Amino acid sequence: MEISGNTAFYAGLSTIQTGLNRVDQAAGQIANTTLERSVTSQSSEAQVDRLRSVDLSQQSDLASNVVEMSQGKFQVELGAKIAKASDEVQGTLIDTFA
Repeated sequence: MEISGNTAFYAGLSTIQTGLNRVDQAAGQIANTTLERSVTSQSSEAQVDRLRSVDLSQQSDLASNVVEMSQGKFQVELGAKIAKASDEVQGTLIDTFA
């Protein structure tokens, strides 16, 4: 019996990579929002008034980015569980057929 590449294992690794990318992207967006707010705090009153309307949309963006980070975390955890389970099953199959 020939055992080739374990597709479930690679699917788990791919899920981990996708989750990490999701977390990284959301963290970058949060960092950009924080940077924009610090610039706003150093602006004149006229600029602050103009940017206040944008601030509400940034708050919702911040909340959605935090949700994206949380989803990415769960995606990484699930990918690790898939890879681990697949590795354990493959080891059991090798022991059975060896």
